[in-house]
Amino acid sequence: MLDVDQLSKKGCLRSGWTGSWQWIVGNEVFSITLHAEAERVRLSYAVLAGDGGREDVVDTISVVYLRCRFGGSRAYFICPGPGGVTECGRRVTRLHLSRRYFLCRHCNQLAYASQYEQPWERALRRASKLKRRLGMGVGLAEPLPEKPRGMWTRTYARLLNGILESELLADEAQVERVQRLSAQLQADL
Repeated sequence: MLDVDQLSKKGCLRSGWTGSWQWIVGNEVFSITLHAEAERVRLSYAVLAGDGGREDVVDTISVVYLRCRFGGSRAYFICPGPGGVTECGRRVTRLHLSRRYFLCRHCNQLAYASQYEQPWERALRRASKLKRRLGMGVGLAEPLPEKPRGMWTRTYARLLNGILESELLADEAQVERVQRLSAQLQADL
């Protein structure tokens, strides 16, 4: 994955900058060479070909800068899209390597992990997030902490209520799941 914010912070988008990034997947070491030019980044990398060998790819990604509301500017990649006649053209901060090219989530048809979660899993994740905000551990048997210093009482109450509602929803879904499994086991016997 290429993140334009990380590249910008490290100065990799300044015109004339050249460097490389490496990462390891399993036992394979992959690297990509970046060369920044005016309003674009040229990428050179190798991908695995169908026969198990490596194929060299040179790709150019456009970069645009938009002014921020309170000054400065922010960089964005322009997704090159599926190629051919039509280009995606979305303004994105991250591009993902899929098969051969770096493309946006839409062009790669990538889903977020939360889209595959069951409602009870989402509820548990929400409860864990709220607990972390209060400085609690994420276990079910964690004691409730005192209201953090500087936090409004109504905010603290709202967070506790959110934790309670989320855990109740998750518990109800788990009970229903166990009942379904129990009924299924009895039907199979």
